[in-house]
Amino acid sequence: MNFDEITDRRNSGSLKWDGMEKICGVPADTGLPMWVADTDFRSADCIQDAVRGMLDHGIYGYVGDRVEYKAAIGWWMENRHDWRIEPDWIFTTHGLCNAVGLCLQAFTRPGDAVLLFTPVYHAFARVIEAAGREVSECTLKNVDGRYEMDFEAAAARLTGREKAVILCSPHNPGGRVWNRAELRELADFCAAHDLLLIADEIHHDLVFPGHKHLPMPVAAPEISDRLVMLTAPSKTFNTAGTHTGNVIIMDDGLRRTFAQVMTAISISPNNFGREMARAAYSEAGAVWLDAQMEYLEGNRRLFDQGVDAIPGFVSMPLQATYLAWVDFSATGMAPAEFTRRVEQVAKIAANHGSTFGSGGESFLRFNLGTQRARIAEAIARLRDAFADLQ
Repeated sequence: MNFDEITDRRNSGSLKWDGMEKICGVPADTGLPMWVADTDFRSADCIQDAVRGMLDHGIYGYVGDRVEYKAAIGWWMENRHDWRIEPDWIFTTHGLCNAVGLCLQAFTRPGDAVLLFTPVYHAFARVIEAAGREVSECTLKNVDGRYEMDFEAAAARLTGREKAVILCSPHNPGGRVWNRAELRELADFCAAHDLLLIADEIHHDLVFPGHKHLPMPVAAPEISDRLVMLTAPSKTFNTAGTHTGNVIIMDDGLRRTFAQVMTAISISPNNFGREMARAAYSEAGAVWLDAQMEYLEGNRRLFDQGVDAIPGFVSMPLQATYLAWVDFSATGMAPAEFTRRVEQVAKIAANHGSTFGSGGESFLRFNLGTQRARIAEAIARLRDAFADLQ
């Protein structure tokens, strides 16, 4: 796979490329989209071959047998994450935002509160509020340039209405890989306050050298009776458009409750997404992923070196994900000003930090999942847009 090959996604229906002018005000013809969290890389050959096989078959009827698909998920989790799962634990949803919504329906009621450690993936709050639940925010501590969960502050915030916690692991947007001690402390916190833990681990494959992701059930197996796991191949293999995610539930009672909601809404897998996931979770997919991570490591180094050389810019060191989290507070500029310069002068579409909740106000999030030439171009544009600081 040649990750340096420039791909053209304009006029393809891509939200990231074709939506940036309307949504971000960044010109479609000259702008650099670094906002929506998908990559500009073509998916692995094993995935493309699976799709071609479906096209050659030419029949797209109802799906029955899912044994190979579930077996592939099990193989991947055991071989890449040292986590053994059973096929019966797996539910397939239309992506993980859909999975969060289903979890809220299954395990909470209108008026309940859900705890988030912010800043965190902005869709969580949107889904919680749309479901008629309350968002309870506990701001992460920034300790020497990395986020840490503050359980003392979280306990002080509890009102009694909280029924669940949503964990983003690895963390988006800060790129933290939570360690075993932190995950065990979170497990103890949930047990002490009778909270369900919904662990979104969609970025679990995108971990840089020197760090290792621990699935929540591996770090704290005793929490399985109050744990719902969310995983997907979409961020790993750039297949988000298939809207295929997995909800993995170990506890029989939780599983029965979730199955009832799935049945009531009549959700079944997308056959293209299922086949692409089956093909991705393979030895060939693992080889492709390792090559992608080596390339993303080069992008990360180039971006951090370039951005950190601009006075007032601080890029939080990434341990995982391809999403850089840049703090502009030391520029002395208000968010409206540094955002204007990025969007209107540099012509880069980035995610506004305030949308990630409390603690994100001075940040912008930049997607590094693109060709290295575009990373270099983004750095040059940012340098020019903030030339007066240098």
